[in-house]
Order: sequence, then structure tokens, then C-alpha cells
Amino acid sequence: MTPRLSVVVPFYGVGDYLGDCLDSIARQAWTDFEAILVDDGSPDDSAVIAKEFCARDQRFRLIQQDNAGPGPARDAGIREATGEYLAFVDGDDLVSRYGFAALVRTLDRTGSDFAGGNARRFNNSFGVRPSWLHKQPFARVRHATHVTEFPDLVLDRMLWNKVYRRSFWTEYGYTFPPIRYEDYPVALRAHLDAVTVDTIPQAVYYWRERESGESITQQKFQLGNIRDRVTSAGMVIDLVEDSVPVVRRRVHAHLAQIDVLTLMSAFGTVPAEDEQALVDLSRELVGRLDEDVLAATHRYDRIQHAALRSGDVDLLRRLAVFRNSGGLRGGARAVARPRRSKHLDYNYPGRGESAVPRALYRLRDQDLTLATSVREVVWVDGKLSVKGTAEIRHLETGRTSALEVALAVGKETYPLEVRRYDALDLHGDKTLVGFEVLLDKDVLGECTGAPAHFEVRMRSGRRERKGMLGGQGPGSPGWPPGAWIDETNWIQPGPGKYGWFSLRRLTDPCRLTAVERTADELILHGRASFDEPELYLSRPVVGGEEEVPLEIDGRDFTARLPIRDILDAANHDDPFGQRTTRVFRVRGPERQQRVLLWTAGDAAVSQIEDGRLVTLTRSTGGYVNLHESPIRTTAVEAVADGNQLVVRGWAGRDVTFSWRRYLADSDEHLDVPCRRTVTAEGWAAEADLDALIPVTAVRVSVDPLAALADWILFATTADGTAHAVQCEPFLCSRLPLAITRGTHALAVRPHAGTLHVEVR
Repeated sequence: MTPRLSVVVPFYGVGDYLGDCLDSIARQAWTDFEAILVDDGSPDDSAVIAKEFCARDQRFRLIQQDNAGPGPARDAGIREATGEYLAFVDGDDLVSRYGFAALVRTLDRTGSDFAGGNARRFNNSFGVRPSWLHKQPFARVRHATHVTEFPDLVLDRMLWNKVYRRSFWTEYGYTFPPIRYEDYPVALRAHLDAVTVDTIPQAVYYWRERESGESITQQKFQLGNIRDRVTSAGMVIDLVEDSVPVVRRRVHAHLAQIDVLTLMSAFGTVPAEDEQALVDLSRELVGRLDEDVLAATHRYDRIQHAALRSGDVDLLRRLAVFRNSGGLRGGARAVARPRRSKHLDYNYPGRGESAVPRALYRLRDQDLTLATSVREVVWVDGKLSVKGTAEIRHLETGRTSALEVALAVGKETYPLEVRRYDALDLHGDKTLVGFEVLLDKDVLGECTGAPAHFEVRMRSGRRERKGMLGGQGPGSPGWPPGAWIDETNWIQPGPGKYGWFSLRRLTDPCRLTAVERTADELILHGRASFDEPELYLSRPVVGGEEEVPLEIDGRDFTARLPIRDILDAANHDDPFGQRTTRVFRVRGPERQQRVLLWTAGDAAVSQIEDGRLVTLTRSTGGYVNLHESPIRTTAVEAVADGNQLVVRGWAGRDVTFSWRRYLADSDEHLDVPCRRTVTAEGWAAEADLDALIPVTAVRVSVDPLAALADWILFATTADGTAHAVQCEPFLCSRLPLAITRGTHALAVRPHAGTLHVEVR
């Protein structure tokens, strides 16, 4: 019987990951598929792994060819495909369990030519994070749309987050060019040729990245790589030459933002003998982009463009080194530190004469914008403490500057007393940018169910700027704790509109008040906002719900969750973490519905059975989550004790611990071993703080804000398998932990669910 879906999986040298990739395909909720595995001349044991998998699952079959590149390998797989629909997966990535099902069913309903979904980036060190490239195109459901109607689809440059109608693919005869970056010309042409396409916000694909982190600024110079990128970009430019203006301009702007930036960054590592080739390739691409698009780019980009046109390779190299180091973190800054306050001008970074106009270095008034961040959120003696930073970019925040912060509730504002202190500003200097506001119960009582925000107004010299407080960092700003301000009102901080930091008052919320754990079940005690409550467990990723039986006493209720039932119903949403997430909703007799708020203390409740972990905990917004997952080594406490950093946790007694630092642009790493102790309560991992501070006194990066080191806590099993230690949500809400050692500052903080120490 002909399968409805054909999945083409080209692979080359991915033996460490291919088994997991194929397993994620085999576990698909959509079972009516064939998987065509294409061995593109792999030099490792990838083909052996593929053959073994094909022997176990008849839906998988293998074809082999001499190495020709990912594009020709995909074409070979397509020729063997028989399904009504067509999908692509790279051999080191993962697909979500319900991704193909969601995309195929969407196409069955709409008749569109293809459908695409959201993607996630992942690795062992930093966990799972959204893919920023896919965030805009797949922010919400759009049925039967088109790139001319929704131009953000030009950002959708990959093949693997989609399902194509095979008849559409065959009609237009798509083939891949034999180069790297082969996806974009085909993906964009399909968008232009399609009558309609569908988008869904569900994460359908998990895109692996190297453990050290991967970005365009970390890629070492490879002339062949650069040449292929320019060839791919040229093909894309040709495709939109006669397209509608909005699409053409959007493509040119995207290439300027991503591809040209990559070429400019390559000047930071280009060997001297390849400098001219890189100049020629860069000029080839920049020369094909619209001048009005280039003129609208960041001013630092325009400096680089001008240096390229003038052939000033020395300036291009130093501009790239500065940018690759993260030197634009605080806005457009020159290679040398910009003059601030009085002159408002960049130091001229070129040596000798250059054709770069000096006007490009001069700061304009519109460059002096307000920058704010939230650094810590904590409750102190019944008051909410919010610490952050505020500064006007490129102006030194001196003692004569003035800062005002007010809580904005609807059209009303409530001025707050501001305590200011020295903290690192955007230039890496310790200046008067730090602030703290304390909100007492009277002010908090003015909040409503709608988000209340913080208005920030700053004056420095003759300039005044205002805006909303935003920029929540990792730790308590990302997992802010809520609290009762009286018997019936709960204040929950968190992100609001446009990412602004906000407060919401929840009056008599449906809430979890206590949790008991027995050998066989979790017992939940709660209180509803209404009579005759009903409790439901639902899955936010894939939908579906089930009712949970309740014992009711007025508005108080008790629910019993058998551990075995949770395990039997496990069906993970996340192919990397293999975790199933459920949320609780309370409904009333008049169709009321509330999400269940966590008010049951400051620790999660977990149970281990049959090698799996069931955890009742809180979400980033403070609501109750139920997770089922493999057993993960989890940290629940981090403290500084003299010269020791002590991390405590549970579910990891048979492992060794070390703080690991990955080297730039590499999966090579350095480890600082920890001393491990085990008690009845769990484990403790201790490390010397001084061992986490790099010995060299010379900062490698020219960016004063760049961390000297970023360490990740790893646990290693007896067979040598290493995994990053998870950071329990309630620990996230208590971090960051700030530590000072001599001239160095260390910060313990979570990143995407794993525990890190940043050293500056």
C-alpha cells in the first residue's frame, strides 16, 4: 500500500546522532509514511546505523551513493519517494512526535501546496530554545496565505520544517543545486510558485547546534563555504528580480541582515592569502543588493560596506573582530571605545586614510535611546523588589543624571521611590545605571487583572528619554515568584505586552494549595474560584484533555493522580527532552475556566518509577505543570560557602559532576571536577570558585561585557555519557546568585533549563 507521506533523510558523517534522528521519525503519531535514507558516502558508521534501523522497521529503506552533497542526496531520495506528500529531515536533527500529523492534516483541510511549522534549536548544554529565524513566519496559524500577502515568509529559508504536496513538487520540477545553502533557492521558489501555503505555530522540527553554541560570528573562515553562500544568495536575488516590490525588498533586506553580515564577520578570521577572494565575493553580493536597502541597515553595517567598497581590509578585519566579540551589544559602537557625553562621536577606528566617510561614525540624537533591563525579582518582607538597569545608550550615566520609575496601571501612574547603585553599563563600565524599586502592598493593590507596567524616565545632561521597563534576564526575571498581598489577591510578575515587565493581580484565583506524595499517587489539594468545579488535564502542544475526578467540599477540592496512569499515558511532545507536559484547567457550571495557579510552596514534588520521572511544578507564569520525562539530574539549590560553590539536588547519585566550558567554535571542552557527596536527601557537588576563573589576566575579547568563561554543570554516568544538569524551576526563581572573588564577578544563573556560571 502506498504511504501518504515520504520522508527523505540525507546523511553524511552523523553517526553520533543518526540513531536518535531515525527514532524520532519512527515514533511519529502519523504512522502512514515511508522514510528514504540516503547515505551520501558517509566516512563513519552512519550507514551501519541506518541498515540496522531499516532491518527493524520496514517503513525505512536505504539507498547509497558517492558523496555529492546534501542537495543531490535529497534529489536521489525524492526520485525514490512514492507518497502523496513529501518531507525532509537532516540526519542530525529531530522531528516532534505530532509535527507531520499536524502539517498533513492542515493540507488535507485547506488544499494548499505546502505547510510549514515552527522550529526549535537544541543541544545538551543549553537545552531547547526557539529558533529566531522561524519565530516571525510561524507566529500564528495562517491558512491559505502567500508570500506576497505575508512577506515575512521570505525568512522561511529551510526545507525541513514543512510538508509539500508531491504533485506540486513534481509540477515545478524542483531540484537542489550542488552547493551548501541549497535550501533557500528551492524554499523561496516554492513560496513564489505556490497558490497558497499554510503556517502553524506548533514546533514541528528540532534543529541541532554545536555544544559551544553556533552563530554567524563563530563560523571560521572557509572560502568554499563563503563562495557557496554567495552563489545561493545570487540565485535567491534572481528569483525575486521580477517579483512584487514588497517581496523583493524584504528578500534584499534579509540577505543584508544575514548573509552580508556573515561575509563581513569572515574578515575577522580570513587568512591573508584569501583576503582578496573574500573582498571580491563580498563585493559581488553587496553589489547586487538595492542601495536603499543597504542605506537602511545599521550604521555599523554601513561602515563595513564603505570599508569594503574602498578595499580597506585592515579596517574590515578590525571591525569584524570587534563585532564578532559581541561588541555591538549596547548598540552601534566603533572598534575603539566611543567618546561619550560631550562629543557624542565615535573614535575613528581606521589607521591612516580611509574612504569611509567620517559622518558614518558620528552619533545622532536618535541613537541615544533608553536601554533598560530587569536583573532580579524577589519578595522582601512582603514587598516586591525589582532590580534592574537604566541608561541612555552612549551617554555616561553620571551622578548628576536623574531616574524616575512609576507603576503604570491603565491610565494611572504611581511614582516609586528609586534606590540607585553602580552596575555594569552597556560599555562595560561600572556606573550609576543600577536601580531598585520596592512596591508595598498598597501600591500592589492598585494592580488589576490587566498587566501593569513600569514607566522609566531618565535625564542625563540636556537629554531626556522615557520608555517601559523590559529586558528580563535569566533567573528570577524569567521565572518571577508571585505572592499573596492579602487573603484573596495574588500578584504575579512576568512578561507583558512587547516584552515589557508587568504585574497582574489575580483575585481569588483557582489555585493549588498543597501536594502530598505517596508511593502510588500524587494528591493535589486546591481551591476553586467558583462552586461545582471540574478539573481537566490538557496538553498545550498537541491539544486534547481528560477530566480528573475530584473530591469536592464547597470550593475546596482534592484530586488523586495515580503515577502508573501518568506513565501509561506518556507520549512525549519534545523529542530531545522526551518530556510530556500537561496543564490544569478548572471549569465551573457557567462555563467559567481558569488555569490552576501554583501557591503550594517553593519546591516541586516528584516521583520516580520504572526509570521515569513524574514532576508537579510551576511554569514561568506561575501556573501548575505536570511533567513526565526520563530521570534527569536536577539541581534544587546553589549557594556560595566560602571559596566553595555548592550545588545540591537529587536523582543523580550515581554520577560524577564537573563544571564544563566549551571552547569557541568547537565541541572541545575544559572540565573542573566537583567533589560529590551523597546523603539521604540527595547529592551535593562542590567546586573551588577560584578554579572557575581563567588563569590568564588578558581578556581575549575586545568586548568589555563578554564573559571570561561560561561554565555549565555536567553529570557523567559510569558509561561516560554526559548530560547537563537541569535547573529546577523554583531554583530558577531564586537565581541569579552573585559572587565576588577578588576583581572577578561570578553569576550562577539558568539558561534554557540548565545551570551556568558566568565569570567576568
